[in-house]
Amino acid sequence: MKFDKRKAPSARKTKTSALKRPARTPARVATPPKRRAASRRRPAAKGNMFDVLRPVEANYAPLTPISFLRRSAEIHPERTAAIHGSRRFSYRELYARARRLASVLAKRGVSRGDTVSAMLPNVPAMLEAHFGVPMLGAVLNTINTRLDADTVAYILAHGEAKVLITDREYAGVVGPALKQLGNRSLLVVDVDDPLYQGPGERVGSVEYEDFIAAGDPAFEWRLPASESQPIALNYTSGTTGRPKGVVYHHRGTFLEAIGNIMAWPLPPAPVYLWTLPMFHCNGWCFPWSVTAMGGTQICLRRVDPAQIFTMIVEHGVTHMCGAPTVLSLLINAPEDQKRKFPRVVDIQTGGSPPPAKVIKAMEELGFRVTHIYGMTELQGPSTLAEPQEAWKSLPLEQRAIEMARQGVRYPVVEEHIVGDSKTCTPVPKDGTTIGEILIKGNTVMLGYLKDRKATAEAFAGGWMHTGDLAVCHPNDYVEIKDRAKDIIISGGENISSVEVEIALYKHPATLFAAVVARPDDKWGETPCAFVQLKPGVNATEEEFIAFCRDKLARYKVPRKVVLGPIPTTATGKIQKYVLRERAKSL
Repeated sequence: MKFDKRKAPSARKTKTSALKRPARTPARVATPPKRRAASRRRPAAKGNMFDVLRPVEANYAPLTPISFLRRSAEIHPERTAAIHGSRRFSYRELYARARRLASVLAKRGVSRGDTVSAMLPNVPAMLEAHFGVPMLGAVLNTINTRLDADTVAYILAHGEAKVLITDREYAGVVGPALKQLGNRSLLVVDVDDPLYQGPGERVGSVEYEDFIAAGDPAFEWRLPASESQPIALNYTSGTTGRPKGVVYHHRGTFLEAIGNIMAWPLPPAPVYLWTLPMFHCNGWCFPWSVTAMGGTQICLRRVDPAQIFTMIVEHGVTHMCGAPTVLSLLINAPEDQKRKFPRVVDIQTGGSPPPAKVIKAMEELGFRVTHIYGMTELQGPSTLAEPQEAWKSLPLEQRAIEMARQGVRYPVVEEHIVGDSKTCTPVPKDGTTIGEILIKGNTVMLGYLKDRKATAEAFAGGWMHTGDLAVCHPNDYVEIKDRAKDIIISGGENISSVEVEIALYKHPATLFAAVVARPDDKWGETPCAFVQLKPGVNATEEEFIAFCRDKLARYKVPRKVVLGPIPTTATGKIQKYVLRERAKSL
């Protein structure tokens, strides 16, 4: 399979698309899509002095995030680009290693539109793949490291991977997945990380360091033929059947990376600690963002509070990202693992809104929390709870309410509304009328691989339909109330599972909480809560129900509270589909 205009399920195939493949001018330079559309609508200029001007080689180049590495290597060749254990990689070395990877992949027959998969933890090889693979015009497919062998085999087959780069730690899953693929031609490259001392045999034919040693550090790569060309393939969680393949493009990832820099903001030479998996939406595009700012990226194989606190102090970490579970792990780490650090560390978190007690606890540890919202189809964060000056004087509880909202659109997101799912018209900005979050712009995916029907449905009416139900406040800040599939309808009343979860998080014994619908003969369905207690803390089901009665309308109070571990994904998201099945049997 090649990712080209005939096979890629891009929005170009649908009536609602705003993404078009640029045309070629006589100077063989791609014309930006808007200019091309304008020229179709209006023939040659008649009296307009500006119409004679056209993009040419001197003033137009396709946007791509891989150019960031070349610039940083030119300007800061000796600056540390990546740290992994005792190893240090300068920007000169990182650029050379990425070019070696591109070179040797080309020697092995990888070319434009081919898929190169990577099943890796946050190690330097994963960072290098974010540049080396797209240097060829190939497409990087980062695979969730928590998936089972059957799903991994499906992804490799569906994405038609030509190469798989994998860590020895995942041999127990990758080995059986490869057997399922049978005789399908696939080059497997092993990463034998010296920091990993656990079980697992090599499953490939060559080790990564030996593999790239055969590449040319001066390999001459080229810009993509079109900025709409695919750069990455990410698969959704697949909670309702097989996962969908979400296709990113060079233009979108370039702008998303820039959006991260503008929205946070990310200063020059940041020190970024990898607690977010790089396989998740390409690390929210931060491999490219941090590189653009000449920053240092600290690799971390797994989230370990003791290591995180140590690295923050040792390396002067300034920024990190993580799911709400990461915040909880840091807050509840043993006191002897916690460390004081001299400067505030910025941390972005997505998923469930951080309760006031979490924000307070993180601030006391020395972190500044920013709440963001995004999804795989949006290439990472799309909105953020951008702080307002007036918030500083608010009491913590009120400030937490403002900070926990999904907020306003990223600077690079063209349009973002809470609207009617069918008509795509905005709902009133009154903080109470519920609609669906609808988004359009360059940071929206190209589409779902080999699934034109799902792509057309996602882009119905000219908007990306997120499936998230929200309200819009008078100040334009968006607040998610629930996923469309997570709304609980009890006796004809809509109950937001998020609202019930917020109440549960206010209980001092709660570590994690999730609420799903439980079938009920009388009411149709009622809220069922799952609560994971903090270590060493005791509480009962009756206590939680009584607690919720003081916080919620009676019909919103859970009829059942199950205490015990809550299943999460590799990115820290609670697996509600698992809990829904459990609730059915209670």
